Amino acid sequence: MPNTIILTFNDVDAEKSEIIIALLETAGFDAFEEKENQLIACIAESNYNEDVMRELLAPFSMGYQKEISVPRNWNAEWEQQYQPVVIEKFAGIRADFHTPLSDVQYEIIITPKMSFGTGHHDTTRLMMMAMRNMDFVNKQVFDFGTGTGVLAILASMLGANEIDAMDIDDWVVDNAKENIEKNKTDNVGVFIGDAPLLHKKYDIVLANINRHILLDHMLHMSRILNPGGYVLMSGFYETDIPVLVSAADQAGLQKLHQNISNNWTCLLLQLK
Repeated sequence: MPNTIILTFNDVDAEKSEIIIALLETAGFDAFEEKENQLIACIAESNYNEDVMRELLAPFSMGYQKEISVPRNWNAEWEQQYQPVVIEKFAGIRADFHTPLSDVQYEIIITPKMSFGTGHHDTTRLMMMAMRNMDFVNKQVFDFGTGTGVLAILASMLGANEIDAMDIDDWVVDNAKENIEKNKTDNVGVFIGDAPLLHKKYDIVLANINRHILLDHMLHMSRILNPGGYVLMSGFYETDIPVLVSAADQAGLQKLHQNISNNWTCLLLQLK
């Protein structure tokens, strides 16, 4: 795996963060993490051009911190630090080297490697808690930005008929496939791509990504829903709710419910 350039922008509000992400995408950046007043952007070192960066950001007079992330033995570090996650008595997430969890309804085995979705982040837990209250039996499900595949795996365990899971990096897709095989959820298909490539219809769309991607794909998520279908989304802050609900309304989706944990938010939307 190649080295990764990581840029950190401090003291940026949500509006400025959205503008910077749009600019960086044109320069080849393909991964972003929005924190409160901070934006982290990643790009393969081979695709990074310092002159292009200076030109793009010149109008903003904005500085950033740059570091180079060298591939490391992620699994070894993870095995030393990772602890199982238990979400009440509903679901538990553990590695295959952990002792089986006996006090949860659904047990998911995950080896994350470099992928997002171990259950430790508030957004993953919010999504899983919301899924507990939804009917997945015989439903068609799309997991947009699947990461480790944890949400797709849970959807299968909850009775979904067929799940399509998508991510943009081939190594993430490979990791998700490994986890799906570990959990024997063979009705989950994983592929690399972007949501606009889809031409199928779904009853439920799961999208734990970030505000920028959710806004860009809101209309498409609405269009791939069956009548009365749902979008369950997370990956954004409480302050982002108004702009996301407004975009959802314009796309024909109405807000049914929201849940918040440590400023992270999960929204349940339904096709009008």
